Amino acid sequence: MLFSLSLILIIGFSLSGLFNKLKLPGLLGMILTGILLGPYVLNLISPEILMISPDLREIALIVILMRAGLSIDLSDLKKVGRPAFLMCFVPATFEILAVSLFGPKLLGISLVEAAVLGTVLAAVSPAVIVPRMLKLMTSGHGKNKSIPQLIMAGASVDDIYVIVLFTSFLNLFKGETFSVTTLITVPLSIITGILLGAFTGLILVKLFKRLHIRDTIKVLIILSISFLFVTLESVIKPYFPLSGLIAVMALGGTLLKTYALLAKRLMSKFSKIWVGAEILLFVMVGAAVNIHALSDIGLNAFFLIFIALLFRVIGVGFSLILTPLTIKERFFCALAYLPKATVQAAIGAIPLSAGMPAGDTILSMAVLAILVTAPLGALGIDLTYASFLQKD
Repeated sequence: MLFSLSLILIIGFSLSGLFNKLKLPGLLGMILTGILLGPYVLNLISPEILMISPDLREIALIVILMRAGLSIDLSDLKKVGRPAFLMCFVPATFEILAVSLFGPKLLGISLVEAAVLGTVLAAVSPAVIVPRMLKLMTSGHGKNKSIPQLIMAGASVDDIYVIVLFTSFLNLFKGETFSVTTLITVPLSIITGILLGAFTGLILVKLFKRLHIRDTIKVLIILSISFLFVTLESVIKPYFPLSGLIAVMALGGTLLKTYALLAKRLMSKFSKIWVGAEILLFVMVGAAVNIHALSDIGLNAFFLIFIALLFRVIGVGFSLILTPLTIKERFFCALAYLPKATVQAAIGAIPLSAGMPAGDTILSMAVLAILVTAPLGALGIDLTYASFLQKD
């Protein structure tokens, strides 16, 4: 395991630095490291690390969302209002409809399989989006219209919405009826997550004001509680809807709202933790990519992905109707909503294990979506924000 970790860190940071020198997103170097070291190429990552890979990715995602929560001002979100709500589900719905419509014709799969594929492809990647939006909030780009906050909030809920639909369509394939009532769990899980995170945040603020605790200990306490949120979600999922990740963001937002001085200090600590969490996240995503599966799909797969992205862009445009955003700012929002990575790596293989005939095709499409959209979205954000967004 130690040898594998040393390779992950040394090669991952080296390739990330090389890609940055080439004006490309460093995450591409990390994903490439995972692909090269993973079980489908050199097989140099120990089985013990691969076994806990989902947990490592989830820990990194928790760090990202806590950073987002510590940066999102609730007054900014109130100012955004309706567009933030629409961005949570409209772009993803447009993309799922596109794949459901064109998937059977281009890939020769059934309508139900196309719907499952649409939900696999539709989720955006907070791992790619959130760090970049935090950078824009620090630099002041788009701050006057709360564009980074709009994108971060929408992307976080987008994943919950898509995963609920994925589970529903997969159950439909298994012979279970599709229940519209399952969609009600999306807003319920968001509301309960916000309430849990806010309530816990208020308790922590009182505790931290009464007791003298080092900031490092506070960070460890907050991380432990965040892990409990996610664990609680999985435990009570059959009985009650709760989003642990939304609770993590709400906890961070409550700390910022009620104890801003501490929130700024904690933000600095979490930024340092992210340096290590980032490389584990993207290397593990790369290790989950089965490049051999790509040989089974042809050009039609590329066509389908770009058609789906086009529909997603239209969905973003629809969500931003009647907003004061300029054409360039709306186009930037569309670019920022393109990258996919973590959700595709997490659920791409589930249809195959469930016995779906198109399981191999869905897994291959998930891999291709990561390789196409992660660099496309990351580059789109990095190359356009300075000229497309006003700097406050």
